[in-house]
Amino acid sequence: MPDSKSKASSRAEPKTENAAAVLKVFAVLEALVDERQASLAVIAQRAMTSKTTAHRLLQTMVDLGYAEQDGDTEKYRLTLKLFSLGARSLNEESDLIRIADKVMGRLSRATGECINLGVMDDREQRVAYIHKYDSFYNLSTQSTLGRRNPLHSTSLGKALLAWRSDEEIGERLARMEMPKLAPRTITDADALLAAILQVRAQGFAEEIEESEAGVRCMAIPVLDHLGRSIAAISISFPLFRFDETRKAEYAGLLKSASREASTALGCPPDKLV
Repeated sequence: MPDSKSKASSRAEPKTENAAAVLKVFAVLEALVDERQASLAVIAQRAMTSKTTAHRLLQTMVDLGYAEQDGDTEKYRLTLKLFSLGARSLNEESDLIRIADKVMGRLSRATGECINLGVMDDREQRVAYIHKYDSFYNLSTQSTLGRRNPLHSTSLGKALLAWRSDEEIGERLARMEMPKLAPRTITDADALLAAILQVRAQGFAEEIEESEAGVRCMAIPVLDHLGRSIAAISISFPLFRFDETRKAEYAGLLKSASREASTALGCPPDKLV
């Protein structure tokens, strides 16, 4: 009769195999997202798996309707079914996007610049872009929906962090990697904490060439019924087009947008920015 150690080992083995299989599925999925359309060989290489395994996973995805293969090129691509699945998962954020859209449209018309809505990734120290208004200008900054940027280098990230508890900020800073991404990226935890406290004091966040060279951003939080940040809205400017004399105006527009969106989400008046 096998001992308890053997039983534990036999129970753990299928779990490990299942986890490995799931990792391969997502590796293939991410390869398709990055490549948009790719051959079996490229997908297998990007997913770091064999052609046989990649082909089996791709055929399953095709059978389920999440991928399709071009009959002429034999390349694979994702279908809109995956997009539909993602859109359905955002139902709980639909009120946030609907409310934010109104104030984002106003910011877009007032500035002509790129306006972004971001939320904090609960597992990683990143901000995910979930809604945007593109700039009116030909020469402008551009963002991609679904893009995930580090918290430490973005005005959105600082705005999200500043309206969280001191305990959470400390925990996140302790886990945060802060690589240098642009000429003025903050790479020191103490310096980032000081910047977060300044953001909290002045009511808006900003960054100048911290995430990308030649780009300047300002952001404000969107607060829930507890006065806690659940999202942030930013204006992104090419550095050459930022008008320093209008900085107070931009900050006022952002704060007004924060108050309106936060109030609609139930934030108490005494907790508004």
